[in-house]
Amino acid sequence: MNSVSESPTIEFPSIENKSVFVSFNGGNVSCDAGLLLLKEAEDNIGVIKTLASCIQDKRDQRYVDHSYHAMLTQRVLQIAAGYEDANDCDSLRTDPILKVCTGHLPASNAPLASQPTMTRFENTPSRTELYNIAYAMVDLFQHSYDQEPSCIVIDFDDTEDIVHGHQQLCLFNGYANEYCFMPLHIYEGLSGKLICTLLKPGKRLTGAGVLAILKRLVTHLRKRWPNTKIIFRGDSHFTSPQVMQWIDAQKHLFFVTGLTTNSILLKQAEITVQSAQKLFAEHKQKVVLFHSMYYQAKTWHKAQRVIVKVEISPEHENPNIRFIVTNAVNAKATILYSQVYCARGNAELYIKNHKTYLKSDRTSCHRFIANQFRVFLHSAAYMLIHYLQHTVLRTTEFERATMQTIQLKLFKIGARVKEFHTRIKIELPSAFPLQDIFRSAYRELQLLRC
Repeated sequence: MNSVSESPTIEFPSIENKSVFVSFNGGNVSCDAGLLLLKEAEDNIGVIKTLASCIQDKRDQRYVDHSYHAMLTQRVLQIAAGYEDANDCDSLRTDPILKVCTGHLPASNAPLASQPTMTRFENTPSRTELYNIAYAMVDLFQHSYDQEPSCIVIDFDDTEDIVHGHQQLCLFNGYANEYCFMPLHIYEGLSGKLICTLLKPGKRLTGAGVLAILKRLVTHLRKRWPNTKIIFRGDSHFTSPQVMQWIDAQKHLFFVTGLTTNSILLKQAEITVQSAQKLFAEHKQKVVLFHSMYYQAKTWHKAQRVIVKVEISPEHENPNIRFIVTNAVNAKATILYSQVYCARGNAELYIKNHKTYLKSDRTSCHRFIANQFRVFLHSAAYMLIHYLQHTVLRTTEFERATMQTIQLKLFKIGARVKEFHTRIKIELPSAFPLQDIFRSAYRELQLLRC
């Protein structure tokens, strides 16, 4: 099965009187052998399997060559390896590692799905099926915990997804100064686990829109976690009267969000600003002061606790004044601002992995729901790599690495794949520098499955 016909050789300059020849008889090879680890991760947590179960296959099975599960596996693993476009299916459909990962024999089975087949598949799911996938992703997030956690942080953040065509619901965004989508990323802030990613039209969500999503999410989480303390965290454009009023009426639910500066808040913070200026004038060193106060805007149902941070440094002698609002009345102001609110900056790193390194902004389908499905595919790749990184790679050099680093150093491994009558042999380079990490990761994945 591995016989190869002779091909013409190419002669290069000799080295120390030894001839150098190049031929194309190297056999069935791949440069993405590290995806075998990701396939083991999928076998453990079943992200792709869960997504596939949400899509009803209405095709006549007599004429089906590629199951939805196989196409999902092919597409998600391609995204994880850095092949974000459906066009890549044409050049990778005979890749032996991808075929092994999708349960196909590397040489004797037919090629995987082509680009036209994959594109038709991306346009298959209905709105109801996408809705079910969103809930399934929340279920996967909850199943990643062995028991009900005492506390989680729900980070809401959006990012522009610039478009270059005439996709449905792409709108001009004045802040981004481009036509775009505005996908909403929802992460658990303490662990970096992805909860869900929702594609939205190219404008910021209103308070009512944020509340609608938050209500559905919290209600679903409460079915399994009735006693978990949930902290809703976001920047100032997620601060709305509707959200604060609803959260105040819930049990074990808190919010810590940014608050836009206004003249009334600045007046209430005058004493803190004056104290910071006095300390800086005396010591000429960086000064950071926090103060807690109460403030009620006209549209708020009640006065809320506001924390002001005043910072003056030799580099910036004009006071830097920031505000956050919260219903956590007993926590220290310093801890709420420095450790709770400022930690939301990690969400930017999670989005960077999702958008920049996994290329989730490849939303080039015309139909909006097809683009939402594409975002879910990239989210599945994120969940698999995150699981791999924070379980079996947590004590290695990849513990804090970006997903791009994992792609380049651990997934991009050359391999020769040989198929025999009774076995498949995958040969990795003897000089591969991360052999110990690869072996250890595989063994631990096997133990976790048991």
